[in-house]
Amino acid sequence: MQKTLSVIDLRAIRNNAVNIVNGLGGRKFFAVVKADAYGHGAEEVARYIEDLADCFCVAIIDEAAALRVAGVQKPILVFTPPLDKSDVERARFYNLTLTVNSVQTAKLAGGLDCHIKINTGMNRAGCNISELPAVLNALAPTQIKGVYSHMYAPENVAASVKQLALFSRAEELAKAKNSNICAHLSASGGFLRGGNFLKDGARCGILLYGYAPAGFSPKGYKPALKVYARRTQETRFIGGGVGYNHADKNYKNLCVYRLGYADGFFRSVPLGEKTLCMDAFIKNGGKELECIMSNAEEYARRCNTISYEVLTSVTRRSERIYER
Repeated sequence: MQKTLSVIDLRAIRNNAVNIVNGLGGRKFFAVVKADAYGHGAEEVARYIEDLADCFCVAIIDEAAALRVAGVQKPILVFTPPLDKSDVERARFYNLTLTVNSVQTAKLAGGLDCHIKINTGMNRAGCNISELPAVLNALAPTQIKGVYSHMYAPENVAASVKQLALFSRAEELAKAKNSNICAHLSASGGFLRGGNFLKDGARCGILLYGYAPAGFSPKGYKPALKVYARRTQETRFIGGGVGYNHADKNYKNLCVYRLGYADGFFRSVPLGEKTLCMDAFIKNGGKELECIMSNAEEYARRCNTISYEVLTSVTRRSERIYER
């Protein structure tokens, strides 16, 4: 096997999901499996926790279609609003729930179930609250299944409270149109903050996979992914370089592993001696099968990035093995 091996513990993901469900206390659990379940494999993850989730969330229709083909039956909310009639017809075929963020997308939705996205400060997507009455008027009451927003800095109490107040106004307007809709403001950070931020449910992504957003602790949640690489050669050092760099030690033996930055690991943060190459890295000694990453947060700190980016990168060319 020349690929890296990604060993994914579905039991850990399920335990994390159980913790989230318990923390929601009867509110709705939106399990976020966008970006191939943050590199863990969306179809496998969704099937394994489908009985616990009220709804799955994805970024684009292609991701939702893959879940339906895999047999997932629960509602699927697509975060990106439809951009044309083709998106709407595909959503209709796969029985998806659309995001509406404007009068234009409300009209485009063509009678399909939708959640209205409100811009409460992230300024990434969603209608401003002043636009909400017009969006509501463009939809049939039975179409509207939810209203939601996203906190841009859940670790910042003052900013979060301000967003909560604005979202509560939007919730009131939307529920006047349909009192049965689900209002959800929080992703993983807001869920961990708890209290009034939980509203009618929460969308948990990174926490489902054992990590927490900046400013929060993932205590009680277990990472589910480990990445391994195979040793391809052990060679006696003859002087010169270590990969593309001059050696600064007098090594005895060096081991080469089949892993590089083309596999989603960062060249600027070496895992072994000196820097990664595109398809290999070199280490002074090691095992035939080496665990390269077991904690994305630790590796992310070394890379000056976040666990989200690490998780969605390191399984790029990986062979996945699922533990059940």
